[in-house]
Amino acid sequence: MNKGQLRNDWTKEEIEEIYNLPLLELIYKAATVHREWHNPEEVQMSTLLSIKTGGCPEDCSYCGQAARYHTNIKVQALLPTETVIEHAKKAKEGGSSRFCMAAAWREVRNNRDFDRVIDMVKGVNELGMEVCCTLGMLTEEQAIRLQEAGLYAYNHNLDTSEQYYEEIISTRTFDNRINTINNVRKAGITVCSGGIIGLGETHGDRISMLLTLATMPKHPESVPINALARVEGTPLQDNEKTNTWEMVRMIATARIIMPSSMVRLSAGRIEMTEFEQGWCFMAGANSIFTGERETLLVTPNPGVSEDMQMLQTLGLKPMKGQSEKALEKFEIWNANA
Repeated sequence: MNKGQLRNDWTKEEIEEIYNLPLLELIYKAATVHREWHNPEEVQMSTLLSIKTGGCPEDCSYCGQAARYHTNIKVQALLPTETVIEHAKKAKEGGSSRFCMAAAWREVRNNRDFDRVIDMVKGVNELGMEVCCTLGMLTEEQAIRLQEAGLYAYNHNLDTSEQYYEEIISTRTFDNRINTINNVRKAGITVCSGGIIGLGETHGDRISMLLTLATMPKHPESVPINALARVEGTPLQDNEKTNTWEMVRMIATARIIMPSSMVRLSAGRIEMTEFEQGWCFMAGANSIFTGERETLLVTPNPGVSEDMQMLQTLGLKPMKGQSEKALEKFEIWNANA
C-alpha cells in the first residue's frame, strides 16, 4: 500500500489473512506502513479525565462505573468547569496535546450539565489543545453544539464485534453506537472509535470489529486498542490478563488496514512492561493516554514522569497537536511577513 491510498472495501477474509500472518512478519509489514504514513519517532500524549464518575445506568460488563455493580469506585458529580480547565493546563504542561473529558452518562441530555460541558470544551480549546469528549450517545444537534464550541474529536468505541456485542452489553445496541458515530461525522467532528480485547471474544470477533471500523465511509481518525482492565465487582473481574502479543497483533492489523489513523495504545498499559509497550509502538501504535492522577478514568495507569522516561528510553518524543502546529505555522508566517 502506497501513501495516498486508503481502502474502505476490505473483506473479512483479507483482514483475517493479515491478522493471522506470522507475528514478526505482521509487525514488519505494520512498521513499514507506519513509516509511510507517520513519523515513527512521535507519540501523541493524550490525557483522559473523568469529569463525572460512576452511577451509570448501563450494564457494560467490563465497566466499574455501572451503578448495578458493587465496586469500590466512588460516584462523583460533574466537576466544576474551573477544575477541569486547571487539569487541562497541567496536562499541556506535562506534554499532552489532546485532552479528553469523559462523563459516565448513557446519553447526552439537553440540560445545565451539558451547557457546562460546552463551556469546558470552549475553555480547553482556548488552550490550543485538541479537545475530545466521550459522553455516551448523542444526537446530531448535540454534536453540532459540541463542534461549534470547538470539539475536535468524539470518542465512542464499538467495544467488540456486532455478533458478540449482546454478550457484553444489553442496555444499548450496536446500532446505537453506529448511529452516534454517524451523528459525529455529520457535525464535522473527528471520530475516535476502537474496542477492547480480553472480553471473552474470539479472534473472529476481533477481526469483525476491525472490519466494521475499516469499512466505514471514512476511517476513524483515532482507533483505541484497549486491553480489558479487570475491575473487581464487575462480571468480567475474573477474566485472564490479556496477552501482550495479542495486543500487538491487533495494533499491527489496525495499522495496516487503517494507515492514516492514530492507533492508540489505551487501557491495560499498567500491566505491560516497557519492553511490551515498545513492541506495540513498533507495530504501529502512536498514541498513549497519560495523566497526573495515574489513572485512566477509574483504573490504574502509568504516570506522566514514568511515560516520559519510557519515551526517552525508546528514543520517542511527544507529538504536537493540530492546534499547536497551526499556531507554529502562523508564528513562522508572521515573522516572515
